Amino acid sequence: MLSATENTLRWLERSSWAVHIRQSLWLYPALEIVHITGIALLVGAAFLFDLRLLGFSKNLPVRDLANHLLPWSRKGLWLIVPSGILLFITNAETLGKDPTFWLKMLLLAVAGLNALVFHQIVYPPKFRLQPEKQLPLSAKVSASISIMVWIAVIACGRLLAY
Repeated sequence: MLSATENTLRWLERSSWAVHIRQSLWLYPALEIVHITGIALLVGAAFLFDLRLLGFSKNLPVRDLANHLLPWSRKGLWLIVPSGILLFITNAETLGKDPTFWLKMLLLAVAGLNALVFHQIVYPPKFRLQPEKQLPLSAKVSASISIMVWIAVIACGRLLAY
């Protein structure tokens, strides 16, 4: 007898969307391209911002860099989430049992929590309106966590492909 989770995963994988994506010659590769483009936007912008927080490119004000890069990260997220869900449903039963997939999901939650803490506590909007100051150590810790977690997320994503 299958559990509710197994039934849900089986239903997702057998859904008309999943079947159509799997049977299409171009749809699955197109979704992968959209997903990777989103990753490039999100993680690329995050890395550049994190490197600034770690002390690189000190001539660039953190506030200006945040205002420039963070919208690109959000646009990347808009590509990643729907394409990731669609890619997942094509192989939901296998991925739902794969510890690497669940590690990736956990790491994504850590990345999101790290970003939330950074933007709400370490560098909240009220600080962005003030003149540039020395960044607290917590900003460097947050940037270091971000870089390590995003590398691990990318590694898990690549491992899932094999």
